[in-house]
Amino acid sequence: MQIGRGSGSGLWIAPVGSFPANAFGLHDMHGNVWEWVEDCWHESYEGNPSTDGSAWTAGGDCNQRVVRGGSFNFPPHHLRSAARGGTDKVFTSTNTGFRVGRTLAP
Repeated sequence: MQIGRGSGSGLWIAPVGSFPANAFGLHDMHGNVWEWVEDCWHESYEGNPSTDGSAWTAGGDCNQRVVRGGSFNFPPHHLRSAARGGTDKVFTSTNTGFRVGRTLAP
């Protein structure tokens, strides 16, 4: 589900794909829930973060994982892919989820 603005009553939840896709053809990338990712938590990007899109699992605190992208109940400056925080590896929350991805053959 994607969070949107109602005509006068504040926030509402809309089915995925209700809003136009971005320039990459992807829908609903930000603003619904924080996205849990495989990266181990690091206080900063110092060290050797991966540059190929793979998870950064070396070093850091692997009992915590990274969440990205903000959530409907956070301030707007969190609604971007660069926004990140750490959370326990075993975690449940109504404002955290994850996106399943796969590589398609060219």
